[in-house]
Amino acid sequence: MRTDDDITEIIIGEAIKIHRRLGPGVFEGPYEAFLAHGLRNRGLTVEQQLALPVTYDGMTIPLGYRVDLMVEDRVIVELKSTTNPNPVYLRQLLTYLRLSEKRTGLLINFGFDRLKDGIQRVVNGWG
Repeated sequence: MRTDDDITEIIIGEAIKIHRRLGPGVFEGPYEAFLAHGLRNRGLTVEQQLALPVTYDGMTIPLGYRVDLMVEDRVIVELKSTTNPNPVYLRQLLTYLRLSEKRTGLLINFGFDRLKDGIQRVVNGWG
């Protein structure tokens, strides 16, 4: 069985391959589609644009958020393609992890010249 570390290593490897081929500056959609395709080819289960419900005070909103990629029902991947990183992106990922009670997430910003500068791995206390 693959660990979260194994899964994130595969995700990062596939993202780097895509970034080397396409470079920065492409919209998020193509990066998401190509990354999901590459991960599925590596034998991973991937859900795209997964609706994440939000519950408060007994009321549930079925479409509170959308997770870009959920890999192996364990690792959340939030994708960006911007040259202006914003701390809110990391907070967004942390919120997704907390609400879904998942432990591991990746924020991948394809807007950097070197992709490794745009990758943040987050481990939450949940799950």
